[in-house]
Amino acid sequence: MLGEGGTDLAGLESTVRDFLAGDELSVDLKRLRVVIDSLEGYFAAQARQVRRVGGNRADGSASVVTWIGRTCGMSSSSVADRLCVGTQLESLPKIAEALRTGQISYQATSVLCHLREQLGDERELFVEDEMLEHARNHSVASLRYLCRVARHVVDPDGFFNEAEADYSRRKLEISLMADGMHFIEGVLDPEAGSALKTALDALAKRRGPEDDRSHKQRMADSMSDLVHHALDQGTLPRRNGVKPHVSLTTTIEGLKNEVGAPPVDLELSLPISTRTLERIACDCTMSRVLLADSMVIDVGRATRTVSAPMRRALGKRDRGCRFPGCDRQVNWSTPHHIDFWARGGPNNLPNLVLLCFFHHRLVHEG
Repeated sequence: MLGEGGTDLAGLESTVRDFLAGDELSVDLKRLRVVIDSLEGYFAAQARQVRRVGGNRADGSASVVTWIGRTCGMSSSSVADRLCVGTQLESLPKIAEALRTGQISYQATSVLCHLREQLGDERELFVEDEMLEHARNHSVASLRYLCRVARHVVDPDGFFNEAEADYSRRKLEISLMADGMHFIEGVLDPEAGSALKTALDALAKRRGPEDDRSHKQRMADSMSDLVHHALDQGTLPRRNGVKPHVSLTTTIEGLKNEVGAPPVDLELSLPISTRTLERIACDCTMSRVLLADSMVIDVGRATRTVSAPMRRALGKRDRGCRFPGCDRQVNWSTPHHIDFWARGGPNNLPNLVLLCFFHHRLVHEG
């Protein structure tokens, strides 16, 4: 055992430094993981001891979680996890030994310890031998599932209360990055997360042999498909009497993609390329704005590039995306001008074809 005086710990530090300084390119990852996990278990026991003796009070820290987090550079959730493991293992000697000897991983140990902690007054229903056997024979994901089932069977009310507490953690934030891309960060409850993943998975399949997008890119494009579909259907609640829409502002030169034209101003983002505007102009509502001395002197009537009757006729003719091998239906497709409308192409049925968002972008922006 490592001594509290630090002598053995110093020896361990020296051994680790020598090991890391070696030039061995291949090691037994399983053995390495066993060593790391056993040390995690030891750290958890020491964290428990610090809490027991009130080690955080020496420098006035409000809690042992705060003190360990600051001292060791750990998040509060990571510290809380170690404290839970350290506390529970004190009365789970067989699981503690299994962790120390590499029979089960630290993650599996953590799952078991959290279950026992959650059981509270019902913890006598936690049968150590049974749970240890589950940990030996199941993956961490399967073990976590089994523990959730056991938790609900033993204490359905407690399970529900914890689920409600988890539900309050839901959040979604979309931030504009320096390059104009948007960063999405969020946490969804199990029902919403499963529904979103199901919807995205349904839209994320490859669109043919030329589709070389990664899975993550296809999932991102699926999210875009969902958003464009919702906006195009016009069923979202109005804001200030106006249907939700994204506004772009450009010049005549920008609309024609002429050399020297400025980029296009995109609402809630940074300027975008005039080539992207050419795609959007295929099917949008457009208004002419006249300026004089930077003042608006006239705003023309808003008109759609492709009228509703023409769009209906196009839908009946094409029945969906016409790109070879694509099966997107009419409601998931948008009109495309074969001879680009922004470059003077005619706005009639012979010059129109339905394309899904992915293939429409592929044609315009490559």
